[in-house]
Amino acid sequence: MTVQTRPLASGEIEALRGLSREQAKTLALASFGGALEYYDFIVGVFFAKTLAAVFFPHDSPQWLSQLQVFGIFAAGYLVRPIGGVVFAHFGDRVGRKRMFALGLFLMAFPTLLVGLTPDYQTIGFAAPLLFLFCRLLQGLSVGGEVPGAWIFCAEHVHKSRVGFACGLLMGGLCCGILMGALTAKILTASLAADDLVAWGWRIPFILGGVFGLISVYLRKHLRETPVFEALRKRRVADARLPISLVFTRCKSEVLVSMAATWVFAGVFVTYFLYLPTYLQSQFDYRAADVFTANCWSITLLILGSVFVGRVTDIIGGGKAYAIGGAAMAAVVAALGISLRDGGAWSLHLYAIGGFVIGTITLTPYLIIRSFPPELRFTGFALSYNTAYAVVGGTTPPLMALLVGERALPTAPFYYMTALCLLGAAIGLLKRRKVRQ
Repeated sequence: MTVQTRPLASGEIEALRGLSREQAKTLALASFGGALEYYDFIVGVFFAKTLAAVFFPHDSPQWLSQLQVFGIFAAGYLVRPIGGVVFAHFGDRVGRKRMFALGLFLMAFPTLLVGLTPDYQTIGFAAPLLFLFCRLLQGLSVGGEVPGAWIFCAEHVHKSRVGFACGLLMGGLCCGILMGALTAKILTASLAADDLVAWGWRIPFILGGVFGLISVYLRKHLRETPVFEALRKRRVADARLPISLVFTRCKSEVLVSMAATWVFAGVFVTYFLYLPTYLQSQFDYRAADVFTANCWSITLLILGSVFVGRVTDIIGGGKAYAIGGAAMAAVVAALGISLRDGGAWSLHLYAIGGFVIGTITLTPYLIIRSFPPELRFTGFALSYNTAYAVVGGTTPPLMALLVGERALPTAPFYYMTALCLLGAAIGLLKRRKVRQ
Protein backbone atom coordinates (compact mmCIF):
# COMPACT_ATOMS: atom_id res chain seq x y z
CA MET A 1 0.00 0.00 0.00
CA THR A 2 1.33 3.39 -0.95
CA VAL A 3 0.90 6.25 1.43
CA GLN A 4 0.51 9.54 -0.34
CA THR A 5 1.84 12.64 1.34
CA ARG A 6 1.71 16.29 0.45
CA PRO A 7 4.46 18.86 1.00
CA LEU A 8 3.96 21.06 4.04
CA ALA A 9 3.11 24.71 3.50
CA SER A 10 5.54 27.29 4.82
CA GLY A 11 3.14 28.25 7.63
CA GLU A 12 2.83 24.62 8.75
CA ILE A 13 6.61 24.22 8.79
CA GLU A 14 6.93 27.39 10.88
CA ALA A 15 4.30 26.10 13.31
CA LEU A 16 6.18 22.84 13.79
CA ARG A 17 9.51 24.58 14.32
CA GLY A 18 8.21 26.73 17.16
CA LEU A 19 9.82 30.09 17.91
CA SER A 20 12.72 31.32 15.83
CA ARG A 21 15.68 33.05 17.44
CA GLU A 22 14.40 36.45 16.28
CA GLN A 23 10.92 35.76 17.68
CA ALA A 24 12.36 34.60 21.02
CA LYS A 25 14.42 37.81 21.23
CA THR A 26 11.35 39.91 20.47
CA LEU A 27 9.26 38.20 23.16
CA ALA A 28 12.10 38.46 25.69
CA LEU A 29 12.61 42.19 25.11
CA ALA A 30 8.88 42.85 25.12
CA SER A 31 8.41 40.95 28.40
CA PHE A 32 11.40 42.69 29.97
CA GLY A 33 10.07 46.09 28.89
CA GLY A 34 6.58 45.15 30.10
CA ALA A 35 7.98 44.25 33.51
CA LEU A 36 9.74 47.61 33.78
CA GLU A 37 6.66 49.46 32.51
CA TYR A 38 4.34 47.95 35.10
CA TYR A 39 6.98 48.36 37.81
CA ASP A 40 7.15 52.08 36.97
CA PHE A 41 3.36 52.38 36.92
CA ILE A 42 2.68 50.47 40.15
CA VAL A 43 5.69 51.07 42.42
CA GLY A 44 4.35 54.35 43.79
CA VAL A 45 1.30 52.54 45.21
CA PHE A 46 3.56 50.67 47.62
CA PHE A 47 5.03 53.98 48.85
CA ALA A 48 1.73 55.88 49.18
CA LYS A 49 2.23 56.71 52.86
CA THR A 50 5.78 57.95 52.25
CA LEU A 51 4.84 59.98 49.17
CA ALA A 52 2.07 61.67 51.16
CA ALA A 53 4.72 62.98 53.56
CA VAL A 54 6.99 64.05 50.69
CA PHE A 55 4.62 65.89 48.36
CA PHE A 56 2.06 67.42 50.75
CA PRO A 57 2.21 69.74 53.80
CA HIS A 58 3.30 68.09 57.04
CA ASP A 59 0.47 69.74 58.94
CA SER A 60 -2.19 68.07 56.75
CA PRO A 61 -4.05 65.12 58.32
CA GLN A 62 -2.40 61.86 57.29
CA TRP A 63 -5.63 60.49 55.83
CA LEU A 64 -6.06 63.60 53.67
CA SER A 65 -2.50 63.45 52.32
CA GLN A 66 -2.87 59.76 51.50
CA LEU A 67 -6.23 60.42 49.85
CA GLN A 68 -4.60 63.09 47.69
CA VAL A 69 -1.82 60.68 46.70
CA PHE A 70 -4.35 58.00 45.74
CA GLY A 71 -6.26 60.66 43.82
CA ILE A 72 -3.13 61.36 41.78
CA PHE A 73 -2.70 57.64 41.15
CA ALA A 74 -6.35 57.41 40.07
CA ALA A 75 -5.76 60.21 37.55
CA GLY A 76 -3.33 57.90 35.79
CA TYR A 77 -6.10 55.35 35.33
CA LEU A 78 -8.61 57.91 34.10
CA VAL A 79 -6.44 59.09 31.20
CA ARG A 80 -5.67 55.55 30.02
CA PRO A 81 -8.48 55.52 27.43
CA ILE A 82 -7.21 58.80 25.95
CA GLY A 83 -3.67 57.46 25.65
CA GLY A 84 -4.98 54.22 24.22
CA VAL A 85 -6.99 55.90 21.45
CA VAL A 86 -4.14 58.27 20.50
CA PHE A 87 -1.47 55.56 20.46
CA ALA A 88 -3.78 53.15 18.65
CA HIS A 89 -4.61 55.66 15.90
CA PHE A 90 -0.95 56.03 15.01
CA GLY A 91 -0.22 52.36 15.71
CA ASP A 92 -2.76 51.37 13.04
CA ARG A 93 -1.50 54.05 10.63
CA VAL A 94 2.30 54.40 11.03
CA GLY A 95 3.28 51.14 12.72
CA ARG A 96 3.37 49.14 15.95
CA LYS A 97 7.11 49.48 16.56
CA ARG A 98 7.23 53.28 16.86
CA MET A 99 4.34 53.39 19.33
CA PHE A 100 5.86 50.44 21.21
CA ALA A 101 9.08 52.41 21.86
CA LEU A 102 7.35 55.75 22.49
CA GLY A 103 5.01 54.18 25.07
CA LEU A 104 7.89 52.89 27.17
CA PHE A 105 9.73 56.23 26.92
CA LEU A 106 6.66 58.09 28.20
CA MET A 107 6.60 55.73 31.16
CA ALA A 108 10.32 55.69 31.97
CA PHE A 109 11.02 59.42 31.69
CA PRO A 110 8.23 60.57 34.09
CA THR A 111 9.27 57.85 36.55
CA LEU A 112 12.82 59.21 36.55
CA LEU A 113 11.45 62.75 36.86
CA VAL A 114 9.40 61.78 39.94
CA GLY A 115 12.57 60.45 41.57
CA LEU A 116 14.32 63.78 40.93
CA THR A 117 11.41 66.08 41.93
CA PRO A 118 12.03 68.31 45.01
CA ASP A 119 9.67 67.80 47.95
CA TYR A 120 6.89 70.10 49.20
CA GLN A 121 9.19 71.73 51.75
CA THR A 122 11.46 72.88 48.91
CA ILE A 123 9.14 74.06 46.11
CA GLY A 124 5.69 74.09 47.74
CA PHE A 125 2.61 73.22 45.68
CA ALA A 126 4.72 72.81 42.56
CA ALA A 127 5.80 69.44 43.99
CA PRO A 128 2.37 67.71 43.90
CA LEU A 129 1.61 69.40 40.57
CA LEU A 130 4.79 67.93 39.05
CA PHE A 131 3.88 64.58 40.58
CA LEU A 132 0.42 64.79 38.99
CA PHE A 133 1.90 65.77 35.60
CA CYS A 134 4.22 62.76 35.66
CA ARG A 135 1.38 60.45 36.65
CA LEU A 136 -0.77 61.70 33.77
CA LEU A 137 2.06 60.99 31.33
CA GLN A 138 2.36 57.49 32.80
CA GLY A 139 -1.37 56.93 32.39
CA LEU A 140 -1.25 58.03 28.76
CA SER A 141 1.70 55.73 28.23
CA VAL A 142 0.24 52.59 29.76
CA GLY A 143 -3.00 53.16 27.84
CA GLY A 144 -1.12 52.70 24.58
CA GLU A 145 1.82 50.57 25.66
CA VAL A 146 -0.01 47.59 27.16
CA PRO A 147 -2.36 46.93 24.20
CA GLY A 148 0.50 47.71 21.83
CA ALA A 149 2.83 45.26 23.57
CA TRP A 150 0.34 42.38 23.34
CA ILE A 151 -0.33 43.12 19.67
CA PHE A 152 3.38 43.51 18.91
CA CYS A 153 4.16 40.12 20.44
CA ALA A 154 1.16 38.35 18.88
CA GLU A 155 1.94 39.66 15.39
CA HIS A 156 5.58 38.57 15.60
CA VAL A 157 4.82 34.87 16.06
CA HIS A 158 2.97 32.21 14.09
CA LYS A 159 -0.75 32.00 14.84
CA SER A 160 -0.12 28.69 16.64
CA ARG A 161 2.03 30.53 19.22
CA VAL A 162 -0.13 33.61 19.93
CA GLY A 163 -1.39 32.19 23.25
CA PHE A 164 2.13 31.50 24.46
CA ALA A 165 3.23 35.01 23.40
CA CYS A 166 0.33 36.59 25.35
CA GLY A 167 1.05 34.43 28.38
CA LEU A 168 4.73 35.32 28.35
CA LEU A 169 4.00 39.04 28.18
CA MET A 170 1.40 38.72 30.94
CA GLY A 171 4.08 37.03 33.03
CA GLY A 172 6.42 39.94 32.34
CA LEU A 173 3.82 42.52 33.42
CA CYS A 174 3.21 40.60 36.65
CA CYS A 175 6.97 40.42 37.28
CA GLY A 176 6.89 44.23 37.34
CA ILE A 177 4.22 44.20 40.05
CA LEU A 178 6.20 41.64 42.06
CA MET A 179 9.37 43.72 41.69
CA GLY A 180 7.53 46.78 43.01
CA ALA A 181 6.24 44.90 46.05
CA LEU A 182 9.65 43.38 46.85
CA THR A 183 11.42 46.73 46.40
CA ALA A 184 9.04 48.36 48.87
CA LYS A 185 9.55 45.47 51.31
CA ILE A 186 13.34 45.68 51.14
CA LEU A 187 13.53 49.47 51.48
CA THR A 188 11.04 49.71 54.35
CA ALA A 189 12.90 46.94 56.19
CA SER A 190 16.36 48.43 55.54
CA LEU A 191 15.81 52.16 56.15
CA ALA A 192 14.51 54.13 59.07
CA ALA A 193 11.21 55.94 58.45
CA ASP A 194 12.93 59.37 58.43
CA ASP A 195 15.56 58.22 55.93
CA LEU A 196 12.87 56.74 53.70
CA VAL A 197 11.05 60.10 53.60
CA ALA A 198 14.27 62.11 53.23
CA TRP A 199 15.86 60.22 50.33
CA GLY A 200 15.13 56.49 50.30
CA TRP A 201 11.85 56.81 48.37
CA ARG A 202 13.75 58.20 45.38
CA ILE A 203 15.71 54.96 44.80
CA PRO A 204 12.93 52.85 43.21
CA PHE A 205 11.85 55.69 40.91
CA ILE A 206 15.35 56.55 39.70
CA LEU A 207 16.22 52.87 39.13
CA GLY A 208 12.95 52.27 37.31
CA GLY A 209 13.46 55.32 35.10
CA VAL A 210 17.07 54.47 34.20
CA PHE A 211 16.37 50.83 33.38
CA GLY A 212 13.27 51.87 31.46
CA LEU A 213 15.30 54.23 29.26
CA ILE A 214 17.80 51.42 28.64
CA SER A 215 14.90 49.22 27.54
CA VAL A 216 13.74 51.98 25.15
CA TYR A 217 17.18 51.84 23.50
CA LEU A 218 17.01 48.05 23.22
CA ARG A 219 13.60 48.27 21.56
CA LYS A 220 15.13 50.32 18.75
CA HIS A 221 16.62 47.07 17.46
CA LEU A 222 13.25 45.31 17.14
CA ARG A 223 11.62 44.95 13.74
CA GLU A 224 8.15 46.05 12.69
CA THR A 225 5.60 43.24 12.93
CA PRO A 226 5.19 41.12 9.77
CA VAL A 227 1.42 41.61 9.96
CA PHE A 228 1.71 45.40 9.79
CA GLU A 229 4.34 45.24 7.03
CA ALA A 230 1.98 43.12 4.93
CA LEU A 231 -0.87 45.48 5.76
CA ARG A 232 1.16 48.52 4.70
CA LYS A 233 1.97 46.98 1.30
CA ARG A 234 -1.66 46.35 0.39
CA ARG A 235 -3.26 49.29 2.19
CA VAL A 236 -5.67 51.46 0.28
CA ALA A 237 -5.94 55.08 1.39
CA ASP A 238 -8.89 55.61 3.74
CA ALA A 239 -9.64 59.09 5.03
CA ARG A 240 -11.81 57.79 7.88
CA LEU A 241 -10.34 57.56 11.37
CA PRO A 242 -9.65 54.03 12.67
CA ILE A 243 -11.89 54.65 15.70
CA SER A 244 -14.85 55.49 13.45
CA LEU A 245 -14.26 52.30 11.49
CA VAL A 246 -14.20 50.29 14.72
CA PHE A 247 -17.59 51.67 15.76
CA THR A 248 -18.97 51.02 12.26
CA ARG A 249 -17.65 47.51 11.67
CA CYS A 250 -16.85 46.00 15.07
CA LYS A 251 -19.57 46.99 17.55
CA SER A 252 -20.20 43.48 18.89
CA GLU A 253 -16.46 42.78 19.11
CA VAL A 254 -16.00 45.92 21.22
CA LEU A 255 -18.78 44.89 23.62
CA VAL A 256 -17.48 41.34 24.05
CA SER A 257 -13.92 42.64 24.50
CA MET A 258 -15.09 45.08 27.18
CA ALA A 259 -16.89 42.24 28.97
CA ALA A 260 -13.72 40.12 28.83
CA THR A 261 -11.72 43.06 30.19
CA TRP A 262 -14.25 43.37 33.04
CA VAL A 263 -13.40 39.78 33.95
CA PHE A 264 -9.67 40.49 33.65
CA ALA A 265 -9.65 43.73 35.66
CA GLY A 266 -12.29 42.78 38.23
CA VAL A 267 -10.68 39.47 39.15
CA PHE A 268 -7.12 40.82 39.08
CA VAL A 269 -7.76 43.96 41.14
CA THR A 270 -9.94 42.17 43.70
CA TYR A 271 -7.76 39.08 44.12
CA PHE A 272 -4.29 40.60 44.12
CA LEU A 273 -4.79 44.22 45.21
CA TYR A 274 -7.90 44.25 47.42
CA LEU A 275 -7.82 40.86 49.20
CA PRO A 276 -4.47 41.48 50.99
CA THR A 277 -6.03 44.42 52.89
CA TYR A 278 -9.31 42.50 53.28
CA LEU A 279 -7.55 39.49 54.84
CA GLN A 280 -5.89 41.69 57.45
CA SER A 281 -8.93 43.78 58.35
CA GLN A 282 -11.61 41.05 58.29
CA PHE A 283 -9.69 37.99 59.48
CA ASP A 284 -6.78 39.52 61.47
CA TYR A 285 -4.01 37.88 59.47
CA ARG A 286 -0.56 39.34 60.12
CA ALA A 287 0.65 41.77 57.46
CA ALA A 288 3.88 39.81 56.95
CA ASP A 289 2.00 36.55 56.35
CA VAL A 290 -0.38 38.19 53.87
CA PHE A 291 2.52 39.84 52.02
CA THR A 292 4.29 36.48 51.68
CA ALA A 293 1.12 34.77 50.44
CA ASN A 294 0.50 37.60 47.97
CA CYS A 295 4.03 37.37 46.56
CA TRP A 296 3.69 33.60 46.12
CA SER A 297 0.28 34.11 44.50
CA ILE A 298 1.68 36.59 41.97
CA THR A 299 4.63 34.26 41.28
CA LEU A 300 2.24 31.41 40.52
CA LEU A 301 0.14 33.81 38.43
CA ILE A 302 3.21 34.37 36.26
CA LEU A 303 3.69 30.63 35.79
CA GLY A 304 -0.03 30.06 35.30
CA SER A 305 -0.23 32.73 32.60
CA VAL A 306 2.50 31.09 30.54
CA PHE A 307 0.97 27.63 31.07
CA VAL A 308 -2.54 28.74 30.08
CA GLY A 309 -1.16 30.56 27.04
CA ARG A 310 0.58 27.42 25.81
CA VAL A 311 -2.48 25.23 26.45
CA THR A 312 -4.57 27.73 24.50
CA ASP A 313 -2.40 27.21 21.44
CA ILE A 314 -3.24 23.51 21.64
CA ILE A 315 -6.97 23.40 22.47
CA GLY A 316 -8.15 26.86 21.34
CA GLY A 317 -8.97 30.10 23.15
CA GLY A 318 -12.71 29.57 23.57
CA LYS A 319 -12.38 26.10 25.10
CA ALA A 320 -9.48 27.18 27.33
CA TYR A 321 -11.41 30.23 28.61
CA ALA A 322 -14.52 28.13 29.31
CA ILE A 323 -12.55 25.55 31.31
CA GLY A 324 -10.34 28.16 32.98
CA GLY A 325 -13.29 30.39 33.91
CA ALA A 326 -15.02 27.45 35.63
CA ALA A 327 -11.77 26.53 37.41
CA MET A 328 -11.30 30.12 38.62
CA ALA A 329 -14.86 30.18 39.94
CA ALA A 330 -14.24 26.95 41.86
CA VAL A 331 -11.01 28.23 43.42
CA VAL A 332 -12.51 31.59 44.41
CA ALA A 333 -15.58 29.93 45.93
CA ALA A 334 -13.40 27.44 47.82
CA LEU A 335 -11.29 30.29 49.23
CA GLY A 336 -14.39 32.15 50.41
CA ILE A 337 -15.76 29.03 52.12
CA SER A 338 -12.39 28.29 53.74
CA LEU A 339 -12.15 31.82 55.18
CA ARG A 340 -15.75 31.72 56.40
CA ASP A 341 -15.14 28.41 58.19
CA GLY A 342 -11.79 29.49 59.66
CA GLY A 343 -9.75 27.08 57.56
CA ALA A 344 -6.12 26.81 58.60
CA TRP A 345 -4.98 26.55 54.98
CA SER A 346 -6.73 29.65 53.66
CA LEU A 347 -3.53 31.60 52.93
CA HIS A 348 -2.03 28.57 51.20
CA LEU A 349 -5.15 28.25 49.07
CA TYR A 350 -4.96 31.97 48.27
CA ALA A 351 -1.35 31.57 47.11
CA ILE A 352 -2.01 28.45 45.01
CA GLY A 353 -5.08 30.05 43.47
CA GLY A 354 -2.83 32.52 41.67
CA PHE A 355 -1.87 29.77 39.21
CA VAL A 356 -5.49 29.19 38.17
CA ILE A 357 -6.16 32.95 37.96
CA GLY A 358 -3.58 32.88 35.16
CA THR A 359 -6.62 32.15 32.96
CA ILE A 360 -7.20 35.92 32.74
CA THR A 361 -4.30 36.09 30.29
CA LEU A 362 -6.81 34.83 27.71
CA THR A 363 -8.50 38.24 27.67
CA PRO A 364 -5.81 39.88 25.50
CA TYR A 365 -5.63 36.72 23.38
CA LEU A 366 -9.35 36.84 22.62
CA ILE A 367 -9.33 40.60 21.97
CA ILE A 368 -6.45 40.27 19.49
CA ARG A 369 -8.37 37.55 17.65
CA SER A 370 -11.53 39.68 17.58
CA PHE A 371 -10.34 42.57 15.40
CA PRO A 372 -8.93 42.66 11.84
CA PRO A 373 -5.25 43.71 11.60
CA GLU A 374 -6.01 47.18 10.20
CA LEU A 375 -8.20 48.02 13.23
CA ARG A 376 -6.62 45.74 15.83
CA PHE A 377 -4.71 48.37 17.82
CA THR A 378 -7.63 50.80 17.94
CA GLY A 379 -10.20 48.13 18.78
CA PHE A 380 -8.01 46.61 21.49
CA ALA A 381 -7.04 49.94 23.09
CA LEU A 382 -10.58 51.34 23.02
CA SER A 383 -12.33 48.34 24.58
CA TYR A 384 -9.56 47.33 27.00
CA ASN A 385 -8.69 50.77 28.38
CA THR A 386 -12.27 51.99 28.70
CA ALA A 387 -13.37 48.91 30.63
CA TYR A 388 -10.21 48.80 32.73
CA ALA A 389 -10.44 52.49 33.66
CA VAL A 390 -13.99 52.00 34.96
CA VAL A 391 -13.56 48.60 36.64
CA GLY A 392 -10.01 49.09 37.92
CA GLY A 393 -10.85 52.41 39.54
CA THR A 394 -14.20 51.45 41.09
CA THR A 395 -13.63 47.87 42.30
CA PRO A 396 -11.69 48.60 45.55
CA PRO A 397 -14.12 51.27 46.85
CA LEU A 398 -17.09 49.12 45.76
CA MET A 399 -15.74 46.15 47.72
CA ALA A 400 -14.98 48.36 50.72
CA LEU A 401 -18.55 49.70 50.62
CA LEU A 402 -20.14 46.24 50.41
CA VAL A 403 -17.92 44.71 53.08
CA GLY A 404 -17.93 47.67 55.47
CA GLU A 405 -21.07 49.73 55.07
CA ARG A 406 -23.35 46.89 53.94
CA ALA A 407 -21.76 44.25 56.21
CA LEU A 408 -21.42 41.69 53.40
CA PRO A 409 -18.05 40.05 54.14
CA THR A 410 -18.49 37.48 51.35
CA ALA A 411 -19.16 40.11 48.67
CA PRO A 412 -15.66 39.91 47.07
CA PHE A 413 -16.07 36.18 46.49
CA TYR A 414 -19.57 36.46 45.03
CA TYR A 415 -18.28 39.23 42.75
CA MET A 416 -15.24 37.28 41.56
CA THR A 417 -17.20 34.05 41.13
CA ALA A 418 -19.76 35.84 38.96
CA LEU A 419 -16.99 37.36 36.83
CA CYS A 420 -15.26 33.99 36.44
CA LEU A 421 -18.52 32.43 35.24
CA LEU A 422 -18.93 35.36 32.83
CA GLY A 423 -15.46 34.51 31.51
CA ALA A 424 -16.53 30.89 31.02
CA ALA A 425 -19.62 32.08 29.12
CA ILE A 426 -17.47 34.29 26.87
CA GLY A 427 -15.28 31.26 26.19
CA LEU A 428 -18.29 29.18 25.17
CA LEU A 429 -19.51 32.03 22.94
CA LYS A 430 -16.14 32.30 21.22
CA ARG A 431 -15.97 28.52 20.76
CA ARG A 432 -19.41 28.46 19.16
CA LYS A 433 -18.43 31.24 16.74
CA VAL A 434 -15.31 29.31 15.73
CA ARG A 435 -17.43 26.22 15.00
CA GLN A 436 -19.82 28.24 12.90
